[in-house]
Amino acid sequence: MRFDSTTFGVVALAAYQPDWELFRTQLRSIQNQTHSQFQCLISADGGFAEVRDFVDRELGGDERFRVLGFEDRLGFYGNFERVLQHVPAEAAWIALSDQDDSWYPSKIESMLPRLNEVSLVAGQARVVRLPGNEVVTESTQRQNVGLDALLAQNQVTGSLCVFRRDLLDLALPFPRLNTISQVHDHWLAVCAKATGGALVVEDVVQDYVQHGGNVLGEVGGRKSIAKSFEHVTALSRKFQGSSSPLALLRTANDLSFGWRRVMADALRERVAAGTPGLEGGVAVFETGHGWVPTARALVSGLRSGDIALPCFVEFVAGVPVELFTKGRRK
Repeated sequence: MRFDSTTFGVVALAAYQPDWELFRTQLRSIQNQTHSQFQCLISADGGFAEVRDFVDRELGGDERFRVLGFEDRLGFYGNFERVLQHVPAEAAWIALSDQDDSWYPSKIESMLPRLNEVSLVAGQARVVRLPGNEVVTESTQRQNVGLDALLAQNQVTGSLCVFRRDLLDLALPFPRLNTISQVHDHWLAVCAKATGGALVVEDVVQDYVQHGGNVLGEVGGRKSIAKSFEHVTALSRKFQGSSSPLALLRTANDLSFGWRRVMADALRERVAAGTPGLEGGVAVFETGHGWVPTARALVSGLRSGDIALPCFVEFVAGVPVELFTKGRRK
């Protein structure tokens, strides 16, 4: 399979109570792509009729756009999984889309040829903040790292990536951990890195719109330690029902070791033993991991810049719960 201007694929868009003006902008930016050989599947996480009617009205009956009819609420992680489960067999590639960004016209066209070399390619975004379209940063500055560092800190934003359809054979069903730290793009990225390769390029391919309704924000790709603490506190109240010291430690463990363990264990189970590069990445975070290789990978990642300080601090905060529960999971 060659990926070029004739290759058919799917844009998978997860929608939930969209801001209609932002949604209109995103739909138009997809419709106006210079690569036209695609179908856009939109999974409405509730409110199906309203989303369907809006799409039909705004896009003038463009038959490439199809809204999937679901009324049950799964959340963004489950909603992306659901739309990916409906990708037709004839699609060779998949591009993920949020509901509130703006793609540059040649985004798909410029990224597709990269899939002749790797399973997944991801670009960069210019981050803008509403209201006023203030430019926060000209580039998200994601980078290429090894599997262990990628497991530790995600470098792939879902809306910036395009990947081969056959990656779904490995990635579906998504692994589960009941916390917001389970994110579809991180999982897809490590699946690609562990098998056919993942590549991050410097091309800025869209505007990422920062606003109050974002599920996961983007502030130049890196959070400060203070922002990380606020993030952990908010999630602790939501998922633990408390912001007590113990609840914060549990949340920090879920955000760090917990989610990485879920992904590493799933990779260990699904990827063939002996796959180049698999062992060194998975062993650092899987159930029963040794502390020496884990500490070495985290410190090395911090020193090289592959792991940001706030992410490293989250791992440090997750250590007490990891030490207490590690023996029970063996």
